[in-house]
Amino acid sequence: MEFLNKRYLFTPGPVPVAEDVLLSMAQPITHHRLPEFSEILKEIREDLKYLFQTKKEIYFFASSGTGAMESAIVNLFSPQDKVIIVVGGKFGQRWLELSQTYNLDPIVIEVPWGKAVKPEEVEKILKTKKDIKGVLIQACETSTGVKHPIKEIAEIVKDTPAVIVVDAISALGVYDLPMDKWGLDVVITGSQKALSLPPGLSFIAFSDKAQDMAKKSRLPKYYFDLQREKKAYEKNTTAFTPAVSLLIGLRKMLKRIKEIGLEKLFKHYQILSLACRKAVSALNLEIFPEVPSESLTVIKTPNGLNTGELLKFLRSKLGVVFAGGQDHLKGKILRITHMGNQSLFDLLIALSALEMGLNLFGYKVPLGKGIKSAEEVILNYIKEEYL
Repeated sequence: MEFLNKRYLFTPGPVPVAEDVLLSMAQPITHHRLPEFSEILKEIREDLKYLFQTKKEIYFFASSGTGAMESAIVNLFSPQDKVIIVVGGKFGQRWLELSQTYNLDPIVIEVPWGKAVKPEEVEKILKTKKDIKGVLIQACETSTGVKHPIKEIAEIVKDTPAVIVVDAISALGVYDLPMDKWGLDVVITGSQKALSLPPGLSFIAFSDKAQDMAKKSRLPKYYFDLQREKKAYEKNTTAFTPAVSLLIGLRKMLKRIKEIGLEKLFKHYQILSLACRKAVSALNLEIFPEVPSESLTVIKTPNGLNTGELLKFLRSKLGVVFAGGQDHLKGKILRITHMGNQSLFDLLIALSALEMGLNLFGYKVPLGKGIKSAEEVILNYIKEEYL
């Protein structure tokens, strides 16, 4: 007999989407060239600046976040341009693959998976090679849960000819990444992370320095051509057919983010991640990344535990969906997201499933021990905020 279950999604993209946002996207479809949709676009463009903490224009495409990554490459660089790429996980590898696809000259900083890059490694290359055009990095490397020191690296890059290009797909909206204040040249994100939307939208913003570099770019571009989009935006429309329903949902989410405020939103994710890490420690488990991001908690699974079977059981029998590891980390870690429409009590569900699953698969932990540690963090937060 199957259990009667709800489904709880704790994967680092897609993430849970609020019911009212889903309903907003279920409205009758409108045409993207009508004046009423131009007004929606106008609202979205303005509210995105609040999220990115910038005065610059933010462009969006009907694609996953990888589309915006590709847009950064083709709009900024020319063949054989030298770029520094931090590779410390699956998505650092994606920067490398994109740069190779477009015939750039990548200088790779290999970082062990689970470690954060040291700013001095970037600085050393910039000092010895004066013709570097870009530094490509993740704010949060989603495959490992690592949080890279973006502020410090941006400070190093700003006085060089290079631009810093930040994949913030699983970071923007989770913790503070002020584009203008920190001098970030390119910031990228996607809809299926902290924006709490389905997959299918990507976003990219350029600083003045990046825009100047883009004028010299000689790489081929068509759909992801920001100059084409810029001309369309001047008429309050888009160059190509946009993802209309997703943009309706985005409009609603951006309004909600502004109502909550970035500071409170960041605090929410901070508490979720802290409570989860405390619970993991209470269960005598180990956090995988040396510098954990607030976006997700990545846990080393105990030796001998069949992680694949554990995840399958939780998913198919209890309705609780975590993510496993990628590439050589498959079977060695599990990932619990805090992004999306996640409440403080959703975390307790995740931890309850984790405790029960560990016991069922041979790693004996006292039931409720991790949950108790998480509840203490959450209760202290509630006292500070509401009492």
